[in-house]
Amino acid sequence: MQIGLIGLPMSGKTTIFNALTGANRPVGPGVAGRLEVEVAVVDVPDPRLDALHSLYSSRRKVPARITYADIGGLAKGISEGGLSGPFRNELNRMDGFLHVVRAFENPAVPHSEGSVDPRRDVDILNNEFLLADLITVEKRIERLKDEMGKGKDREANARHLALFERLQAALEEEIPLRNLELSPAERHSLRGYGFLTLKPQMILLNINDEAAEPEDLVQALGGQGPVIAIRGALEMEIAQLEPEEAKAFMEEYGIHEPASERVIRESYRLLNLQTFFTVGDDEVRAWSCPVGATAQEAAGVIHTDMQRGFIRAEIVPIETLLELGGLAEARHAGKLRLEGKDYIMQEGDVMTVRFNV
Repeated sequence: MQIGLIGLPMSGKTTIFNALTGANRPVGPGVAGRLEVEVAVVDVPDPRLDALHSLYSSRRKVPARITYADIGGLAKGISEGGLSGPFRNELNRMDGFLHVVRAFENPAVPHSEGSVDPRRDVDILNNEFLLADLITVEKRIERLKDEMGKGKDREANARHLALFERLQAALEEEIPLRNLELSPAERHSLRGYGFLTLKPQMILLNINDEAAEPEDLVQALGGQGPVIAIRGALEMEIAQLEPEEAKAFMEEYGIHEPASERVIRESYRLLNLQTFFTVGDDEVRAWSCPVGATAQEAAGVIHTDMQRGFIRAEIVPIETLLELGGLAEARHAGKLRLEGKDYIMQEGDVMTVRFNV
């Protein structure tokens, strides 16, 4: 899972990156229009994996992981004439976006637009992505019409043209493509185009250390997708502390959990992901797969050979496994089920794959 942190200059994006990853990147203004990317991989905390590791204490614990990319250089006007290749390539790699929006006042850090206005800032970057996608759509429509004029694949091109004209109409109405009703087949056909407004997006309001959560603003921006607010500078400071110090610091400020954990949880919801587990000879491990994935598809997350040679899966909910004390005990109690390739994975399943290649 890769999440791209995007935002206008001086929104506190790098501060948020440090808060989420524990990194210590210097904060300050980047150069608008110049691509700058910093990447960090973060373990996904999961007490269920900790319990599984306690049960199999001799085995290695491998958590699921999330990659955050701090993508600097985005600014107003960057998509005029089409987003440049390096920017588009980097953005295309992301599974979704965390849009950092400035909601704090600080005279020492002037806003790039002259004032703090979260609604305006959300619209600025959204419009840049809408424009970038519209340019891509218009170029594709032109090419499809040219191919149809030459008699090439008329039926297939006509279907494709109808789809792209739907995309064009939505983008011209400033509707992100993620808000369109698209069939699975249509979504699959669009995968190679890297449409930015098709990717899921969450808005993160970066508020002052002493501020309460701006419920009215969260509600007002809710039509743009999930919205959460965090005290970025304070959370960055917490992320640099040792666990005991961080706990005391959080208690002082009335923070119940680090922003990093909250954002990870919301990111799973944003990308429609769930967690399953495996117990091997030398490790216990957490994996992520889409909600609705089959056992065969989940096996492919572990290794492509497992998906290709899938025979069956042994499944037991992790709560049952922990209660009974292991796979052997679950099998003896008749709680270990044999499932075929079409079994729909459930949150917290422990899976053992039987395959042959």
